[in-house]
Amino acid sequence: MGSLNKLKALVLRNNSLMGEVPSSLKNCTNLFVLDVAKSLLSGPILSWIGDSFQQLILSSMSENHFSGNLSMHLYYLKHIQVLDLSWNNLSNGIPTFIKNFTSISKKSINITETGSCTDMNTIYDYYKNTFYLDRYIVNITLMWKGVENWFKDLEFGVKAIDLSGNQLTSEIPKEIEYLVGLNELNLSRNNLKGEIPSEIGNLNSLDSLDLSRNDLCGRIPSSLSQIDGIGVLDLSYNNLSGRILSGRHMDTFRAFFFEGNPNLCGEQLHKTCPEDITLTKPQEPITHDDADDNSDFYEASYMSLGFGFFTGFCGLLGPLLFWRPWRIAYLRFLNKWADYIYVIVALKMCRFHK
Repeated sequence: MGSLNKLKALVLRNNSLMGEVPSSLKNCTNLFVLDVAKSLLSGPILSWIGDSFQQLILSSMSENHFSGNLSMHLYYLKHIQVLDLSWNNLSNGIPTFIKNFTSISKKSINITETGSCTDMNTIYDYYKNTFYLDRYIVNITLMWKGVENWFKDLEFGVKAIDLSGNQLTSEIPKEIEYLVGLNELNLSRNNLKGEIPSEIGNLNSLDSLDLSRNDLCGRIPSSLSQIDGIGVLDLSYNNLSGRILSGRHMDTFRAFFFEGNPNLCGEQLHKTCPEDITLTKPQEPITHDDADDNSDFYEASYMSLGFGFFTGFCGLLGPLLFWRPWRIAYLRFLNKWADYIYVIVALKMCRFHK
């Protein structure tokens, strides 16, 4: 295979090929299409794929047994538009160098770039996104919105990254924001953690975003509501919390796109959020309760005491203080009682001593 150094497209999908991809294949530096999906190939993900296949536009290696990390050599895939590594045994995190996928970082292809990818036998028309290999037209099968589709003549014009069904961990890198031309991003069925980066809202060309069946947490970033053209948004079976975004196109997504997140709430799930619940005390009939009765009793008591003090002062103490005959008569009365008490006490003392 390595001697076919002018090979443009290698499509070996749906076979029972086993073992590792031969390293001699890296001599095929003119490859635009590499499709070895749905086979039994194994071994580490190709470490030389970026160095050797710098013209690669479509790479599909899904449903094999490739293992290891996403090699730094993918850094050189500047022309890649479709990268499908789903359903393998890839581990560790998503590298931050994905921002160097130059073709995916553009919303449209600059037609002046066609000169670097054109020779006598191959014309890659960037405007029409169609491959012509002499008289043979390449057709390819891709997963699109969760369904396998056959794209005739590669007239798909789609830019997609599918890393689903692996063992990827860590967080979704914020560098994802640079892939503004991306149409489909599928990171489902991994072990991704952390929050969904708010920068993901910059991918306003997205038509499908699948982050389901991971361990993502936190709130759904409000920036997702800015992607008007998104048709599929699957966030089910994570640990997301808070209110599901509403308004605009967010109301069109059904409940199963959010199920499996116990702490999510909102209209889509027909679940009321805690902040929407107002605790109101039931109103009681308007009657005189105990507190009102007690307050009336104390008020009446204070009024009675005041009235009694005023009456006693004016009726008894007032005349004694301000009217002299009454004061003299009162003092005589007190003296008479004092003498009477003195005599009684003296008589009793005498009888006691006898």
